[in-house]
Amino acid sequence: QVQLVESGGGAVQPGGSLRLSCIASVSVRAFNSYAMGWFRQAPGQEREPVAVINWSGDTSYYADFVKGRFSISRDNAKNTVYLQMNSLKPEDTAVYYCAADSYGVVDGLLPINQYDFWGQGTQVTVSS
Repeated sequence: QVQLVESGGGAVQPGGSLRLSCIASVSVRAFNSYAMGWFRQAPGQEREPVAVINWSGDTSYYADFVKGRFSISRDNAKNTVYLQMNSLKPEDTAVYYCAADSYGVVDGLLPINQYDFWGQGTQVTVSS
C-alpha cells in the first residue's frame, strides 16, 4: 500500500503563489515507476484533474484552466512530486489531491479511475 501525504496548502491572496508537495511512502525504485497527478475538488464540484507527470519527469500535461500558471515537477530521489501554483485566482480555491498511477506512462491527463493511490488532500484558499 502506498501512502501519499500532501502539504503546502493554505490561504493566499489573488495573484499569489503556493507550492504543494506530495511525498510517497514507498521505495524509491517503486516511486520512479509511477506517474503522478494532481487533482482538485471545490465544494459541490466533482474532482477534476489539474496536471500529470510521467515516471521520469520529462512529460507533463495540464488542464487548460491552469496552463501557464501551474507547473508540476518531481524529485525521484525524494519520492516527492510538486505543484507550483502562480497567479492564483479565487476559482482555484479547492482541496488539492495528489495521486499515483502505477503504469507510469502518460499521453494526456489521466482519468480519475486510472490512479491507484490517493492522498488525503490539502486545502488551498484564494481570497482577498
